[in-house]
Order: sequence, then structure tokens, then C-alpha cells
Amino acid sequence: MKIQLRKTALSLAIAACVGASGAAFANETASSVKGQITGPNGNPAAGTQITIIHVPSGSTKTTTVNAQGNFSSKGLRVGGPYKIIVDSDTYEDAQLDDIYLTLGQSYPVSVALRSQQMEQIVVSGAPISAQSGSTGPASHFTLDDLENKPAINRDLKDIIRADPRIYIDETNAGAINCGGGNPRFNSLTVDGMRMNDNFGLNSSGYPTERMPFSFDSIAQVAVELAPFDVQYGGFTSCNINAVTKSGTNEITGGFFYDYTNDSMSGDSIEGEKQDLGDYSEKRYGFNVGLPLLEDKLFLFTSYEKLEGAQIFNYTPFANGRIDQATIDQVTQIAIDKYNYDPGTMVPSMPVEDEKILVKLDWNINEDHRASFVYNYNDGFSLAQSDADSNEIALSNHFYERGAELQSYVASVYSDWTDDFSTEVRVGYSKLDNRQNSLDAASGFGEFRVDTGDIDIYMGPDDSRQANVLNYDNLSLKLAGTYYLEDHEISFGYEREELDVFNLFVQHNEGEYRFLDTKVIIDGVEETVTGLENFENGFAKVYYGNAASHNPDDAAGEFSYALNTLYAQDKYELIDYDITITAGLRYDWYTSNDKPTHNQNFEDRYGYSNSQNLDGVDLLQPRLGVNWIYNDQLELRGGIGLYSGGNPNVWISNSYSNDGVRNIQESASIQILGPDAVAFNGTGQPGYDIPQSLYDEVGQGSADASVNVTDPNFEIPSEWKFSLGATYITESDYVFNVDYLYTDKQDSAIVSNIANVQTDTAPDGRPVYNDTLHPYKSDFLLTNVKGDDAYSHVFSLAMNKSFDNGIDLALSYAYTDSNDVNPMTSSVAFSNYHYVAVSDSEDPGVATSNYEIPHRFTMALAYSHEVFDGYETKFNLFGQAQQTNPYSYTFDRGSDGLGYNDGSRQLLYVPTLDDTQVVYGDDFDQAAFNEWVDSEGLTRGEIVDRNSIDGDWWVTFDFKVEQEFMGFADGQKGSAYFVIKNIGNMLNDDWGVLKSGSALQSAVTTEIVNGQYVYNSFNDPAGASVDVKPSLWEMRIGVKYTF
Repeated sequence: MKIQLRKTALSLAIAACVGASGAAFANETASSVKGQITGPNGNPAAGTQITIIHVPSGSTKTTTVNAQGNFSSKGLRVGGPYKIIVDSDTYEDAQLDDIYLTLGQSYPVSVALRSQQMEQIVVSGAPISAQSGSTGPASHFTLDDLENKPAINRDLKDIIRADPRIYIDETNAGAINCGGGNPRFNSLTVDGMRMNDNFGLNSSGYPTERMPFSFDSIAQVAVELAPFDVQYGGFTSCNINAVTKSGTNEITGGFFYDYTNDSMSGDSIEGEKQDLGDYSEKRYGFNVGLPLLEDKLFLFTSYEKLEGAQIFNYTPFANGRIDQATIDQVTQIAIDKYNYDPGTMVPSMPVEDEKILVKLDWNINEDHRASFVYNYNDGFSLAQSDADSNEIALSNHFYERGAELQSYVASVYSDWTDDFSTEVRVGYSKLDNRQNSLDAASGFGEFRVDTGDIDIYMGPDDSRQANVLNYDNLSLKLAGTYYLEDHEISFGYEREELDVFNLFVQHNEGEYRFLDTKVIIDGVEETVTGLENFENGFAKVYYGNAASHNPDDAAGEFSYALNTLYAQDKYELIDYDITITAGLRYDWYTSNDKPTHNQNFEDRYGYSNSQNLDGVDLLQPRLGVNWIYNDQLELRGGIGLYSGGNPNVWISNSYSNDGVRNIQESASIQILGPDAVAFNGTGQPGYDIPQSLYDEVGQGSADASVNVTDPNFEIPSEWKFSLGATYITESDYVFNVDYLYTDKQDSAIVSNIANVQTDTAPDGRPVYNDTLHPYKSDFLLTNVKGDDAYSHVFSLAMNKSFDNGIDLALSYAYTDSNDVNPMTSSVAFSNYHYVAVSDSEDPGVATSNYEIPHRFTMALAYSHEVFDGYETKFNLFGQAQQTNPYSYTFDRGSDGLGYNDGSRQLLYVPTLDDTQVVYGDDFDQAAFNEWVDSEGLTRGEIVDRNSIDGDWWVTFDFKVEQEFMGFADGQKGSAYFVIKNIGNMLNDDWGVLKSGSALQSAVTTEIVNGQYVYNSFNDPAGASVDVKPSLWEMRIGVKYTF
């Protein structure tokens, strides 16, 4: 019995421990029970009847032990409690009580029956057999975690961040960074319906601005980094799988309300006051579960509303890199010269979000169960658009990022025999996305003013002037499981159809860039600053539209389907406590839609731009092994190929930018004064379009830039290899260790095929120019050729539940993540131009933008009944991590390096007597040399991409909750407060997040007579304070459950 109890603790610890490996969840929405029943001599107790009862709903399933002594039952509700009755005609009966099932996990049962000498025995607990483990790194979070962790944002991110391999990037819309992978490559499923951003616009990975379902509707959530189960698909970074609550025979539910305002937030960082303005924020909601027909039909519903505030960051101003006088000067010029009020640095603005979920569960009969879930979410946030350590956006540049999502999913679970079960699932979702400039009604364009180190933006964002996105997603799953002796054979077919309408016409109202320019005065070259050009009215102007000047005519529309077949065998070597899982997954795309043919493009390159994904396919083998070595140690490992998660927006680019319907033109022109060019309309710069650009677009024969998918494009994929172990001591300390290696194949990358190498820079880097399509770009979405990306992730975790009510979990992860192109954007232009390179057409493998090299987490919980029957709960969560790396580069104003719009050309650091570099009269060589030494840069070399380590960020969140008496038996209330970043409350030097922009201009240069001329040292900001994550915040709330 000791061995069985130890294995029980081991299995439960594996499921609960932060950073541990739970079972393979496989996007499942249910649980299962699987076990072995033997007689007194270890002989199979064939014919024994097993009855599984879900106590809250009264639903019952019955199955029979087979000739090998095994039984199984799938499609069971998550949670519990369950009762399992073992009814034998030959031996004593047994009963197992208080059993709780985990999402996607087979609950293992092993019972050795006795001879009939006494009455029915009752066994409590969880007898364990070899079926309990898994094969890959994962973490699982229960309803207790969801209810008690300090989740100040009421978001799954607050929960899953406890895994040290998962970092929530608060500088990037709360992006979920899994093991150093691109957040766009994650997958989120709820009740089997894919809820991730199917198009790929949002850094957060959600289809809507916040979590698209009510926090109180979730029963359990799991995160998998490498599940060696072929039912998994649609991701390569991590899979986040959640299942919602269900109604029962009892009326249960609750409601909550919480509140915060500007007085309940910090306003000082390292002695500097921060202006957050006056704001308040409240959230409220309810959830109810009840029977519609006892034991038969159940309802669960939840509602949640946010009436909140968006806090804005003005990082260059907060860090003293631009002063109020300069901002005032730019504002006044805009008013006086262009008749436009650009707004201010407003501290905050109101936002809203609303969520509704309705779920029906139907126990059709003992062998069949069905469920239906409807989910609705509508909400918005406000984006500053162009705001980082080198940019400031004034308020009339902001835009609303919002979306309305509706989803429906119906599932049917059926047991046709004791050995064969099926699952059928049909899902449909519809998303209406909106990207609306707050000042769209003005009809003004975007102005970008270079003030030296900092660019100031005003007017409606150039990418939101004509931007509408809608898509429909239809999914089907047909899956079966057949038990054949010691084999669990799974097979299935899935189909996911996506139908997209994407209107994305940049510069529809115009973009005006006021940058530094060089002019010849009396034979001497001089620089005219961007601020001077702004005042004098000289700009580079961009205009884009359809030839009809109706942007709807340039919209991209396309659809495709992803089809999947899979088969898998899970084989139990029961005598050795070993489980082997082996399977194949085959994905293939079908599509009839192609981008509009561009003959000019085909004439240039010899192939058509009308490419799609039709026929692209991938076979993915997977193998996993789990071995319970003894009563204290479990070992696991596997290898497999994965694909998915690559955003559809990259494919959409070729439909929206075919060079025929979406025409983009630009010119450097005088827009003010007696030499100003003519404008259409009323002739006002900013409000109207230069007539020459308007006419060029209207001719319809313009040969604009083209986005195209490589005719030989392959599905990007990743080989994953994992080893792990769980060990539990005699004192019930649980230790976990996992290693995950990822080898990427055919990673997506963007190339400008118009480029031809025309020169070589003094440091040996190639210099490209758009020779094949002058003054344009033809961006090819293709695959990495040669060395590709890879990563190593190593994690350790420990947890312990003490008898005195304290629970402690500690964990650490080391990540070494490398890529060729981080693909940070939804736009081909940005994916090409905003990555640090020394060779823009062959970037090479380097440290990833998403690498978090070191991360520690701690969770400490304590509960005590100060008042009899009513708990006082304390929960503390801490995290310490080294943040994202960044790069030092040549400024975009440098000459001789080709088109360097994003300041992406990596810096060359000269030796002290370098013959390849000379210094201009205004270059501060002493300050530059001091900076090089302080940063530890290697002289005589081009710096590597992301070679500058990010700063450490340490923060703690704290929650206190006190239960109190309800209005009736079985009901309770509680009051609580949560403090985010409590360290900053105690000392404003603590908890400060400093991060660096990925591309940081250090030197402005030009190439003259084969030498670099370093004209100015720009003293890059390095790591700058991110205001909102650095300040403490408190929320107070109440909740009531019944």
C-alpha cells in the first residue's frame, strides 16, 4: 500500500506543480478514467462492472473490465467530485470517493480486489498506475489557482505566468512569451474552440483586446510546450487550453465587484513624479449554474463588464530625452502653419470591455453526452501607435483597437461499446475587428517630425486611415478512440476553414515625414533639421489608394482550409510502468483564391505573384515515453515535429498589396510657401493630397510595390526534443526538471527581391539597392535557407504543501533562443525593415527578440481560519527576470548603407586607430569612446544582433482575502485586496521595469571614399523606464458565492 500511496502523491504533484509536466491535454475539453482491476492473485478481474458517477450532476457511465483486466471511460466532465464503484460477482466490491478529474488527463485507477469475506469496502484517495504520466513539459492550473492567485487583471496570463518558461511582456500588450518563441505562434482553445488571434494582428495572441471570455467561467487551464500527442496542432510556441464550468443539480454561482482609481496607484519612480491623470476603473459580473432538467440538462452562464482606463506612456519625455518646450513648439507650428491641433500628452482615457458566456450540458443517456457553448466579447483599448524610447505620439494620433467576437461550439461524446468511443465537435466564430483613429473625422493625414533624437507623431495613424478586418472561422473535429488489449488507438480528422476580408490601405489620407535633409549652400553641404523642414513645409509625402480613389476597391479577400488526419497508438507496458505514445499527423492546405495577377511583377522576376497555399502539406511524426521508475521517480521524454501558429496576416499581405489594386506613391516636395505644389480638394496640406500623387495613383497603371508568397513556400515547422523527471521525497517535497530543445525548419522570413548588391561597406557588409524595381520594394514571404533558428529551455521547480497551511512553489528557467528574423509585425515592410542586420538579405541566426534568458518565480500561499469556518487567505507571487535584449545600430539618416528606414543597420565599433573610420567635426569622440567602454562593446567588429542584455526586473504581487458569513447555509462572501508590484509601494526604486527598444540608433554615418564618416553620436537610451508596469496598483473587491 505504501507504494500505491507514494505514486498517488507523485501523480498529483506532477499535475499540480508549477513547471511540472501534466498529462497530454491535446486541446481536449473533457477528462477520462482508465485503470486496471485484478483479483487477489493479480489475475485480471474480467467482467467486473465499473460505474462512474459525477456526483454534482448525477450523470452516470458504466463500463466493463476486459480480458486483460483493463477498463476506460472518456468524455467525462472536468472536475468533480466523482464516485467510482467496482462491482464484482466474484470478489469484494470496492468504491473510490472524492475523485477530481483534470482537463485532458486520464485519471489512473488500480484496484486489487479481495475474496468475498466482508461487506463492500470504501476506498478514498487516488490509487495510481502507470497511466498517470505524460511525455512533455507542461503546467496545469486548477480552479483553486484561478480563485486564489493574485490575478489583478482577471486574466489567464496572471495565472500561467507562474510557469518560469512563460513571460508576460507588459511592454508589448501583455504578449505571452513561451520559451523564447514568437507570441503569434501560440494557440488558445476554450472548450475546443480556437480562441487565438487567427489573423495575427495582436501581440497579445488574443483575437480581441483582452481575454475573450469571463475569468469566472473557467474551470481549469493547461499550458503545453511540447505535447507528444498528434491531436495537438496549430502552434509551435505553446498551446493554452481552457475548459469552462458547467451547471449541476444544485443552483450555484456568484457575483463580484472590484474597483481602483488613480489614488490607489503609485505616482513616483526613482524619485520622479508620474502624471496618470484622474481616472477610476471598476469591474463587475456574475456566474450561475443550475439544472434545467435534473440529472439531464444543465445551464451555466457568466457575465463580466469592465469600465476602465488606459494609462499612456511617454517614455522619451519621462526619461528627459525631449522637453516640453520642444513639444510645445511642434504643436504651435502644427496649429499656425497647418491649421491642425495635434492634441496633447493626455495621461489616460476611458476604455470598456464586455463578456458573455452561455453553456448547456446534456446527459443524453448513459453512453452519450453533449454540450453547447456560446461566447461573446466586445471591447476596445487605445493605442498610441508610435510610442517607444525614440518616439512620442500626441493624442490625436491615437486609435481605437477593438473587436467584437462571437463563437459557438457544439460537442458530442459517445461510448459505443466498452472499447470504442468518439468525439464530434463543430465550431464557428466570427470576428469584426476595428482600428479607428480617434481623429478620423478631421480627414487629416499623419505627420512625423524628427526633432533630433525623438520623432513626434500627430494626426490619424497612416496604417489606420483605411483599415477594416472581418473573418469567419468554421471548424470540425471527428475523433475516435479504440481500446485493444493494452493499446489505446486514437484517430481523427479535423478541418478548419478561414474566410477573411482585410481592408488595409496605408497612407489613404497621406503621410508626411519631416526628416533631416542635406542641401548645398554656396557650395557647402549643410543639414536642414526635421524641425526646420516642418516649419518651412518640406516633406516626403506618401499617398496610397485604389485607382478609383475608393479604398474598398483595394481590399484583400481570401479563404483557405487546413485539413488534418492523425493516428496514434498509446501502448501500456503495465508490468514495467512504461507508456509509449507514437503517432503521425498530416496537415494540408486547400484554397481556390489567388492574389490579383500583376504582369509587371511577372515580367521582372519570371513568375506570377498569384500564389496561394493550395497543396502545401506537412507530415509530423511524434514519439513520447513515460516511465514511472519507482514510487518516487517519474521519467519522461519525446521527440516530434510541430507546425502552426504562423499568422495568416503574412499570407494576407499578398492579397492586399498586389501592386495593381493597392497603389502607393511618394515624393519629396515643398508643401508650404510660394514654391508649394498643388493639392487636390481645398488645397490644404495635411487635409488634402498633392495633386501629382493623386493623379499618379488615379492613372491605374502605376507599378507599385508588391507582396508575394514564394511559389515554393513550405509550412514552417519545429522539431522538439524533451527530457524530464519528477521526484518526490519522503517528506513530500516535489522536484521537477525539464529540458526542451527546438530545431526550427523552414522558418518564415521576408526578402526584398528588388534588391541587388551594388556596393560593399568599409566593414565588409553588403550594400543593396532596389535596382530591379527602383524606388519600390517587392517583398517575398519565403523560408529561411541555410542555418535556421533553435532554442534550449531548461527548467527546475519545487513545491511543498506544509501541514501548517503554507504552500510554497519555487521555479527557474534558462532560455537560449535564437532566430533569423523575429517577424514582429503584421506588415511585410516592417518585418523586413525592423530587424537589426548587417546583411538585410541574409540576416543569419542571432539571439531572438523574445529571449528571456533567466526567470525565477515564487508562489507562497497561507490560509487560516481566524473565524471558525471562514478562511483568511494570503497569496504572494514574485518574479525576477532578465528582460529582452536589444541592438545598437546606425541611424536611419545614415548614407551609403542602402535603405535604412528603421535604423536597422548594426553598428560598426571602430578600433581607437581604425583606418576605416574618420570623424566629422561635430562628432563627440570622447563621449562615444566612453560609451563604448561602458557598454563593453568589442572594437573592430560589427555588433551582433540583440547582443545587449536586458535589465533585471523583480516584482511581487500580493492578495489578502477574508471570508465572511453568507445569507444562507452553503453561501459565503469575501472581501479582498490585491496589490500589484507591492515593492514599488514600499520604495519607489523597487519594482521598476526598464527595457530597451529593439533598434537603438547610436551613430549617424555616411560613406565617403571607401571610409565611414561618423558625423554624430546619438547617445542611445539603452534601457528606459516603462511607467505603467513599474508603478504599484491596488484593487479592492468583494465576491459572493452560493
